[in-house]
Amino acid sequence: MTHATPGRRAVSRRSFLTALVTGSTLMLVARPTASAEPADRADQVLTALPADSNLVILEVRGDGSVHCALPRAEIGQGLTTSVAMLVADEMDLPLAKTVVSLARGRQELIGNHYTGGSNSIRSLWQPVRSIAATARARLLTAASNRWSVGVDALTIVDGVVTAPDGRSAHFGELASAAADPNLRYDAVGPKPDEDLALVGTPTNRQDARAIVTGRQTYTLDLDVPDAMPVVVRRPPTINGTVASVDEAALRAMPGVIDVAVVSTGVAIMARTFGYALAAKDAAVVTWNAGTIDDESTDSIQDRLRRSTPAFTGIGGVGRPTLPGERRLNVDFDFAPVSHAAMETNSAVADVHGDRADVWASMQLPNYAGQKIALTLGIPLNKVTTHVMNGGGSFGRRLYLDGPLEAAVISRAMDRPVRLMWSRVDDMRHGRARPAVHTKFDAVLARGTVVSWEQRVAAVSTDFDGGFGDLVTDALAPSPLISQTLFHSTRDPYSFTEGSIRTLVEVPIAMPTGSWRSVFSGTVRTAAEIMVDRIAAAMNADPLDLRLSTVNNDRHREVLRTLSTAGNWGADLGPGRAQGIGFHAEFRSSAAYLVEIDATDPQLPRVRKAVIVVDVGHVVNPRSLEAQMIGCLMDGISTTLRAGLHYEQGLPLEGSYSQFHYARQRDSPPDVRVVIMPTGTENPGGAGELGVPAAAAAVANAYARATDTTPTSFPILFDVDFEPFPK
Repeated sequence: MTHATPGRRAVSRRSFLTALVTGSTLMLVARPTASAEPADRADQVLTALPADSNLVILEVRGDGSVHCALPRAEIGQGLTTSVAMLVADEMDLPLAKTVVSLARGRQELIGNHYTGGSNSIRSLWQPVRSIAATARARLLTAASNRWSVGVDALTIVDGVVTAPDGRSAHFGELASAAADPNLRYDAVGPKPDEDLALVGTPTNRQDARAIVTGRQTYTLDLDVPDAMPVVVRRPPTINGTVASVDEAALRAMPGVIDVAVVSTGVAIMARTFGYALAAKDAAVVTWNAGTIDDESTDSIQDRLRRSTPAFTGIGGVGRPTLPGERRLNVDFDFAPVSHAAMETNSAVADVHGDRADVWASMQLPNYAGQKIALTLGIPLNKVTTHVMNGGGSFGRRLYLDGPLEAAVISRAMDRPVRLMWSRVDDMRHGRARPAVHTKFDAVLARGTVVSWEQRVAAVSTDFDGGFGDLVTDALAPSPLISQTLFHSTRDPYSFTEGSIRTLVEVPIAMPTGSWRSVFSGTVRTAAEIMVDRIAAAMNADPLDLRLSTVNNDRHREVLRTLSTAGNWGADLGPGRAQGIGFHAEFRSSAAYLVEIDATDPQLPRVRKAVIVVDVGHVVNPRSLEAQMIGCLMDGISTTLRAGLHYEQGLPLEGSYSQFHYARQRDSPPDVRVVIMPTGTENPGGAGELGVPAAAAAVANAYARATDTTPTSFPILFDVDFEPFPK
């Protein structure tokens, strides 16, 4: 039970709200509020994007339910439930009466219709709470006017406003009066954090039952009139193009409706996906060469090694090691990694005349609309991008390959299409985290690190398909995007302050993309492994070294908690060991401690993991736990087995059976997530936070258990399968 106004914060002058009358509903729209000073350069990029109107649309309907149209993507991270919790808590409404949907692409939102960079809760924390608080204030005022009772005398329980004499009305009954544009009410801000009741409580996802029972609607579940199944016969090498195809034979195949040659291959429409896949496999196509036909895993890694800049700082070339000093030079290689989302690329498109409707999971739907309009040569205001629930992403759905290809095929066939990429297509022609080579030069003396340098060479990350274009259009030339993101995170130790770290990107014409944690997933992972190497060289405890040099009290407390909760230093016996990793980014930090059983070095398994995370104010602890465990599985996978082998211009991996992401048998049976107590800090980011720490912890544990020093990841990277035919 809550009263109307005591303790409510004043509304910021930079928060704008508008009320509209729509029948019996109250509808509010909100612009973004001014955010706290960003703590890192990635935040600065996002915050510097132009301010937009109508960020969040909230509607109180006649049945008392509250609906919020969210300009973000739900790709498995539980965002819709977290936003529903914010609304319900501010309005004293049951969570079951709060419905969050995904808003279609809206061009006026520019950068604020972007899902990525672990930025969603950070960017929505104030706007969502502010608009919900305003809706609540208007509803209370409407009740006050109806009953001639002071607002302070009213209470709200479960979306029902009650007067002292017992008269009551649910929100829906007050919505029309609350929407009166002439209504005079006392503007209030969100509740004080200490008054939040639902926020901070472990809460199941609202869509969990629908997901596990198959009732959740994904792109290919849509029933768009006349949209028929389409698949694409793709080239045998990356970026190959069609030289010729026997269209007549294809059109004569059972169930085939239409055929079209597009830039990505031969599109085949059929009555069912089964017919379409059979025709695809039978298609007789000759191909022009691709763009990396002469490249292989070894040749790509060799190019990166040769492109890595030399050391030039105080500990580098031209500066001899002095008496009493010790130099550590270590090189690391990271293989490309598939996003491997459960849902492959898919989209539904209906292009007719100068109009286009496209349905897909999109992290940048407004940019998708721009790209589709430009490609098809139609007005931007004639393109509608409908955002669907996504079956995973990890950065994959920042890119428009599926939606754009579907729109092109629909134009070519002049009919609606339901496009599905096969798993083989998704693995072999989808985007991947680029291969990386990084090397370190560290000089040790007098029990400390006196010099630390890191050089990185990576296959160029393609930012032209999404976020890079967004930032480029708004702020800066595209070459700065990689450098900005690369330098957005720092090694969080005193001995790395002022250190030299450089990135060189090697242009290789292969499909790459932002993979969960982007550069941090390799660059910071390598740095955390290097910290363990330094600790060994100094005969120091790896956790003690971190504790003594970490440059933030919150980070130090996370590490202390990890030491206690994980029983750091335990003797696990031969072939078993602990490993730790730490990472700080997005105004948050996470530390991982894993225990690995590598008594058989070829069959290692992480048996236990303890994760300590500090993200400031937590909205849904259950969702945060899931994110941290997901990062753990990414770390286990990419450190031990998961990667892509390239041979003659194409990845060999074509299925989950070949891309060795961790299975149930590889997951630790004992996992504990410790969430640090919420302080006064606004929420930080979480979605990508744990990957570098988890990957480093696994690598460090494996090294200690096997008494080896792995430098190439994944560690166990054999081609132990028969590749599918090209």
